[in-house]
Amino acid sequence: MKAILTILTIGPLLAASRTGNAPVTFSKDVAPILQKSCQGCHRPGEAAPMALLTYKQVRPWAAAIREAVALKRMPPWYADPHYGTFSNDRSLTKPEIDTLVAWADSGAPEGDPSLAPKPARFVDGWNIGEPDLILEMPEEYNIPAAGTVAYQYFTIPTKFTEDKWVQMAEVRPGNRALVHHVIAYVKPPRQPGDEAKPKKDRKEFLVGFAPGSVPEVMSPGRAKLIKAGSEIEFQVHYTANGTAGVDRSKVGLIFAKEPPRERVITLAATNDKFAIPAGDSNFEVESKYTLTRDVTLTALFPHMHLRGKDFEYRVTLPGGETRTLLKVPAYSFAWQLQYALAGPIELPKGSVIECTAHFDNSVNNKYNPDPAKEVRWGDQSWEEMMIGFFDVAFDAKIDFKAGD
Repeated sequence: MKAILTILTIGPLLAASRTGNAPVTFSKDVAPILQKSCQGCHRPGEAAPMALLTYKQVRPWAAAIREAVALKRMPPWYADPHYGTFSNDRSLTKPEIDTLVAWADSGAPEGDPSLAPKPARFVDGWNIGEPDLILEMPEEYNIPAAGTVAYQYFTIPTKFTEDKWVQMAEVRPGNRALVHHVIAYVKPPRQPGDEAKPKKDRKEFLVGFAPGSVPEVMSPGRAKLIKAGSEIEFQVHYTANGTAGVDRSKVGLIFAKEPPRERVITLAATNDKFAIPAGDSNFEVESKYTLTRDVTLTALFPHMHLRGKDFEYRVTLPGGETRTLLKVPAYSFAWQLQYALAGPIELPKGSVIECTAHFDNSVNNKYNPDPAKEVRWGDQSWEEMMIGFFDVAFDAKIDFKAGD
């Protein structure tokens, strides 16, 4: 009996020694960490599979939480810390990891509930808060139980009679089980004489939804522009899962309270001319984008599919100096993250954003749909893409369009 009592008491003593003299409890130590770094996804209706809002919800997952944070699988954050600093870095500090590990090791005690922080307030269905305007697909779309569904496009009129500046935007899928991604584009109104010009797609990326993505939130003084008379176009990728269903996705907008100093647009360094050989474990693809005006770089968003392995952004300045902006050594298709720069990077006209990606089309990639096939660019998840999205800000008085 004495030996059993010793074993039962040594865990809490070790946990206390690893984090200070006081024992680690859920209410005092763990709940604040979960509220700051986990509950945005771990709550009903969001991306994560279980809610982590209360002790009752969290306690059964104590061991899983311990493993996930110790191995740094959660919260998902894939930027190499040696390159760049990011304002939305969701990775935990070492003391936070030690606290969660110590709590699980000590039996996951609740502690005094009065010491817990007040529950975080979430607007039901929205991460950006209550939208000023919600735009929804005109009608439901029926998704079959099986088969490949080509990308679907839905046009939503805004009926704006004046220009609108959007500071926050969020896409909410109507059916998370069947919607793989949604991209909301702004299609500006056609101008007199456009018919005589060469056809060129001028729609601009507003906000997207994909596994693990976050809303578009711009800092005060910055916003995206929706011109009067514009339409919103949804590009929706549905994935059949064996059960038929319906979807009616929507986008919520929060408008800037005053005219912004800077306008933000999303650009992309894209390469759609590649062929990944069957079985190749480290196939390299590069892309670049040359800036035609002075801008401020604000965010980076790499995009690949299931064979995506790693992704790197660099910038080469007009004078020849090259700087690494972001390295993602272990890309995850399940968590497609945006990396918001902690500090502005001013880029003069002529700067070149360069991207390098590697793909694993071998049997060693457990997510690989078919390592025996050559893979090219395509819309579906078993095909591939290589896109280095990035956001830039510039004087709001300048009419700078994607593609200029």
